[in-house]
Amino acid sequence: MDNPIGHYWSIRLERVQTALEANNFEVFRAKDVAAAGKIVIETIVPRLAPRTVAYGGSTTLAAAGVIAGLRETAGVEVIDTFDKKALPAELTERRRRALTCDLFFAGANALTEAGQLVNLDMIGNRIAPIQFGPAHVVLLIGRNKLVADLEAARQRIKTYAAPVNAMRLDKKTPCVKTARCEECKSPERICNAWGISEKSFPPGRIKVLLIDQDCGL
Repeated sequence: MDNPIGHYWSIRLERVQTALEANNFEVFRAKDVAAAGKIVIETIVPRLAPRTVAYGGSTTLAAAGVIAGLRETAGVEVIDTFDKKALPAELTERRRRALTCDLFFAGANALTEAGQLVNLDMIGNRIAPIQFGPAHVVLLIGRNKLVADLEAARQRIKTYAAPVNAMRLDKKTPCVKTARCEECKSPERICNAWGISEKSFPPGRIKVLLIDQDCGL
């Protein structure tokens, strides 16, 4: 067989797409992160015509060029909740505004084969708008986030995604040194709030863009 790895992922992504759609998520497919960014800017954004957009921390969003593309889109205000020049109080206020934006973007820490989205946050500014507030939510998810079930999702996040994100953010937590969750009490702990999306309500409010490439953490 030519390209067995591609065939393998085609089968798994087709299966999880069916599960997601059965759970009322709208699903898009992209061959890689570049194609994902193009779908967002050329298809999803024009169709939804948002006036305000916001986003959660996601290396996949950055790799796809989504935020840069949104800033160049006429008539769209990007609420920057990661502005390093802004004071903490201003960032908090922007995160509150993000809860009522027209369109919210994020990634996901894990996606189960049953079509469940799983995320773990430090302060909840990503999982809160996914669950309620913005009119529409778009999540970019690489194939490497796919796991068997909720327990496997928890294990993936605790043993990989959370420690690597703590390292990326230069947090002073034990996992930065041990490369595994220590269930710490550090004031810089990033593992504080879980979010599990079993279904999208209303149907289609949450849109999942499945990327046939390993991307993100």
